[in-house]
Amino acid sequence: MAAVRQWLDRMTETWTPPTHGDLTSPWRFLFWLTRSQSRRVATGALLGTVWMVGLAVPPWVLSRAVDEGLVAGDTAALVSWALVLLVVTVLNALVGIARHRTMTKIRMDASFRSVRATVGHTSRLGASLTRRVSAGEVVTVGIADVYTVAMALTVTGPGVGAVVAYAVVAVVLFTISPLLAAVVLAGVPLLAVAVGPFLQRIERTGGDYRVHQGRLTTRLVDVLAGLRVLNGLGGKGAVAERYDHDSQGLVNRGYRVAGPSSWVGALSTGLPALFLAAVVWLSARMAATGDISIGDVVAVYGYVAVLVVPVSAFIEGGGDIARARVAGQRIIDLLNLPVTRDNHRDAAVVPADGGPLADPQSGVVIYPGRFTALVAGRPAEAVAVVERLGQLSTDPEVGATWADVRIDDVARDEFRRRLVVADNHAEVFAGTVRDVVAGRLEPDDERIRAALHAAVAEDVVQALPGGLDASIEAGGSDLSGGQRQRIQLARAIYAAPEVLLAVEPTSAVDANTEAAMIDRLREARRDSTTVITTTSPLVLDRADEVIVLVDGQTSSVGTHADLLRSDRGYRDLVSRAQGEQENHE
Repeated sequence: MAAVRQWLDRMTETWTPPTHGDLTSPWRFLFWLTRSQSRRVATGALLGTVWMVGLAVPPWVLSRAVDEGLVAGDTAALVSWALVLLVVTVLNALVGIARHRTMTKIRMDASFRSVRATVGHTSRLGASLTRRVSAGEVVTVGIADVYTVAMALTVTGPGVGAVVAYAVVAVVLFTISPLLAAVVLAGVPLLAVAVGPFLQRIERTGGDYRVHQGRLTTRLVDVLAGLRVLNGLGGKGAVAERYDHDSQGLVNRGYRVAGPSSWVGALSTGLPALFLAAVVWLSARMAATGDISIGDVVAVYGYVAVLVVPVSAFIEGGGDIARARVAGQRIIDLLNLPVTRDNHRDAAVVPADGGPLADPQSGVVIYPGRFTALVAGRPAEAVAVVERLGQLSTDPEVGATWADVRIDDVARDEFRRRLVVADNHAEVFAGTVRDVVAGRLEPDDERIRAALHAAVAEDVVQALPGGLDASIEAGGSDLSGGQRQRIQLARAIYAAPEVLLAVEPTSAVDANTEAAMIDRLREARRDSTTVITTTSPLVLDRADEVIVLVDGQTSSVGTHADLLRSDRGYRDLVSRAQGEQENHE
């Protein structure tokens, strides 16, 4: 793990994200991965070339040992050439180890860069990600596609070495026999061409398989997330049968991909062996007629046997690239999803003391330092206001402002640091209570306990073994709805943003807990801007200001008591919400 962290630190120093031009095709994406570590790739190509060319040296040394030692009856020469053979073999083994280490680093670097690019882009997409691409697709890209693309970079080492070794062996064979050299020069390309149709089938069938793999992974994620509900409704069996049927369909598609892939694997071994047998037979016939010596026959056998390695590398590399084109297309499809708002060089700056948040579409104005409640007969209208003020809306014409500065002109990093949106759909990642509450910030136990107190979540921690070191499962699946809601609120409080926009943060708790949460939240965020969407009379009564929305527009503004007297629609809405709450209790 320490080695991986050191590797990531070194990569961070050379990290530059892919440009738009790097994402126009899988080839350009592969070129970006190669260019990003050009020195290492050049080293891998050099070591791959030395290693493969070095494989051709032992046959030549062996031929000298046969002709000058065995045939000539010279024991000293035989021993000398045997020692040379030993040295050459050891040196080539060392080069092979260095080549393998370098290629492993190249694949690791490519994987980390691909993952970092996808993670960075998905974070910029923010809440719009789930509406534009499925969770299963993201998971499959981050695991399967990244690995497949990284494997294709193997061709930068053995692939380059294979080309050079092929040319060197052809030249050496020409010095022995032009006929043998011509057979090798013509035969190896024919072997590669024979595999071409299978590579095309891999691309066609692999694309279809990859699409259905993403869909099935999405379904699995959804099933796992809703497993408790399915158990309660008795629908687990039906969902399992459907998943089994779809997974069998994916297996059948996998067979269609595996067919040409297995042929490529078989041909990468079988065709070079047949080619070796044909060339050895031809060289043996030439030795029988005296055209070449016995030592030359041994050398030819060794040279052609060496060609098995580059030919196999050609074929396997072709298969890797064919699969990488499919996987690379899925990666760049994700990376090409447009970000409606992002950091840019001339980002506007919100004054340090902030200012009012304004949403022109609804007429909502949030003044700094107040505890404001948004209430609407249709809760989705209040949520829409929060999404526009919190830069979660995908509508490019939002036009919301903060201190008269358009929020889409503010640098995203600064905006997310100073303004936090907290809703009940926010993800709870697996980890300790300390890590979950601290989020992306450095944990401070004293501040964490204060945040838990403000969210009335001390009892949640006390009920878990280990206190702040207690583990929470992914999604907070081991917590009740109210417990998860309070942990989420504690995380938002710990972030200490200038502006907190909270969507129904008390909807899953009882009245006593709700009253305590609001009182403590007001105290914890005294003199800070806090906005809550709610219809709860308990919350509305404690708000400094209540904004009433009707058909998505601001209808009235005032305190809870004033609105109860002056706004009949508000009074009816609150009475209805209070009745529903009492019935629920």
